[in-house]
Amino acid sequence: MWPPSDTNNDFYTALPLHKHSLLALYSDDANFTPLPDDWYVLVADVKNSTLAVADNKHNLVNLAATGCIVTVLNSLKATGIKVPYFFGGDGATFLIPNGYKEQLLKELRLQREHVKAQWNLELVIGYMSLKDIRNEGYHLRIAKNQINDFLQIPVVLGTGLKFAEDLIKRTFSPYTATPSQMETPDLSGLECRWDKIAPPKSDNAVICLLVYCAGEMKQRQVYHDVLGELDHIFGNIEQRQPISIPKLKLNTTFEKIKNEILARSSRLKYRHVLKTLLETYAGKLYFKYSSAGRLYLRMTKDLSETIMLDGLINTIISGTSGQTAQLKHYLDQLESAKTIVYGLHVADSSVMSCYVEDRKSKHAHFVDGAEGGYTKAAEMMKAKFQRVNE
Repeated sequence: MWPPSDTNNDFYTALPLHKHSLLALYSDDANFTPLPDDWYVLVADVKNSTLAVADNKHNLVNLAATGCIVTVLNSLKATGIKVPYFFGGDGATFLIPNGYKEQLLKELRLQREHVKAQWNLELVIGYMSLKDIRNEGYHLRIAKNQINDFLQIPVVLGTGLKFAEDLIKRTFSPYTATPSQMETPDLSGLECRWDKIAPPKSDNAVICLLVYCAGEMKQRQVYHDVLGELDHIFGNIEQRQPISIPKLKLNTTFEKIKNEILARSSRLKYRHVLKTLLETYAGKLYFKYSSAGRLYLRMTKDLSETIMLDGLINTIISGTSGQTAQLKHYLDQLESAKTIVYGLHVADSSVMSCYVEDRKSKHAHFVDGAEGGYTKAAEMMKAKFQRVNE
């Protein structure tokens, strides 16, 4: 039966929305609520993404990951159910009610076959229940925070999500659809028309940062302190935002348009190329001369997901080389004390892929550093974990 009947379906929707700062959120343990045991962690991750990025396929990796989010949100659109999700550059992780697991697995498997056929990229797809995560000794609690006038984000505390993601990636068994099972995933609304986005100031770079504290008892305080130090060095989230309206430029190259169309559909039809090209040129006029277009640009900046808190701190910020050195010094001290492990990559620009359900009010924008920002930061962190375990 679709949609399923389950009293826990509205768990995330019903969570209270915290409208104070992230520092205030992390100041009180009572702000975080355990997820129901019958909810699931659902993971979609591009296998061997480091090699794909090295092969100049970073844009395709981003599109594959964004497509996972788009097909899940499209599948849930008619139900009114809201689920937390996290974009990681080379994948996406969802927290979902039990009753929707099979349907969403089907959609992600369709996306897996789609990106395999289009770009020869392989998606790891898997899931794990909150009950099983807790039985393994890991925990996961969640809150919902208002970042600005338009953007709300889920905030996860605990090591359960990372444990589940790591386990799913290690134990993945390939799934191959038979011809009778092949359908096209619903990827309507997936867009990728922005050119590389330079930081707001000419002396700034784009910093892709991952911070992980494995100690569940001290994680909340550690992340509070790290976010406070980011505020101290770079300014608040608005001040260190790498996306600015003057730097948002549409890319009208054939390669950009081709990749967007192939991300959404199984074949490249030239009438779709022409339609998308005309829409893109019209968009330039819309953003320049229309009040609705200027509002869309403002919302695009504010709806850009530049911070994700999934049991790690994942964030994209802009700053100078001096600020970056100051941040590294601070993080190195925490790492030497075995409080955290971090990964960091500095890029010259950001890249952005989008889900546009409605240009007036319903759109989401997923940000990564150019040339594999999050992937390269994760590679740095992974190497540190390997050295510790040797």
